Amino acid sequence: MKDYIITVNSTVDLPKEWLTERGVPVVPLKYTIDGETYNDMEGLDAKEFFGKLRAGKMAVTSQVNPDEAREALRPFLEEGKDILHLAFSSALSGTCNSMRIAANELKEEYPDQKIVVIDTLCACLGEGLLLYYALKRKSEGCSLEETAKWVEDNKLHVCHNVTIDDLDHLHRGGRISKTVAVLGGMVKIKPMIHVDNQGALQVIGKERGRKKSLNKIVDASLEQSKGWENDLIMITHGDCREDAEYVAGLVREKMGDKDILIHNIGTVIGSHTGPGVVAVFCMGEKR
Repeated sequence: MKDYIITVNSTVDLPKEWLTERGVPVVPLKYTIDGETYNDMEGLDAKEFFGKLRAGKMAVTSQVNPDEAREALRPFLEEGKDILHLAFSSALSGTCNSMRIAANELKEEYPDQKIVVIDTLCACLGEGLLLYYALKRKSEGCSLEETAKWVEDNKLHVCHNVTIDDLDHLHRGGRISKTVAVLGGMVKIKPMIHVDNQGALQVIGKERGRKKSLNKIVDASLEQSKGWENDLIMITHGDCREDAEYVAGLVREKMGDKDILIHNIGTVIGSHTGPGVVAVFCMGEKR
């Protein structure tokens, strides 16, 4: 079987060390804040970044363009490797389209090699969870085609259960309408959102108070995950580690003694969610 490599976009939001240990290359999106532009996963750390957002600064993000995608993938083809790329949801960014354009151009240069780009229809650690299972398939000896098929067959089983402090950042980033943002901005009302089957963010409810909203995302994950093994649960947060640890405790209490990965949300996705976001990612029957 020909060797292949699995690549991702930076919106996978896993720790850099985790990705490096597993040999997963990252194609980064960018963000600009305070007049400076950085690659996602580089530049400001979470404390600095979310501190600026709390102080009223606005971060603007930019997608990967086809030239950047092409130059990121080319070195692996030169090494003789095939590529399976798991792309950030096409409903949230043009990055997936750029990756596909680059793949088609590179196929003309390297006609004997395979480049498969999958629109994960996932975001953040939802992408991360899909990557985790794809790597497991690869380590078990699955071919690129077999791993790609598993990803396509299971990507809509990746559940994203999210609560945020307010909807203002999502509105400013163009992810939701002003009307939805205003309705969600009621005092002490905490919006609940998820990523739907089209890979887009949807507001699906609200809870009065922070603790209720944190309980809700765990309860939703518990219900969705029934009948699924879920050997790893992933939790992200926007510079609110204590809340993430509280959620992890609820996961262990309600879903059993699971392995749990907790990590700060990345700077690109965090630009749109703002500080205070907490989300649980699991495999389930439906989103």
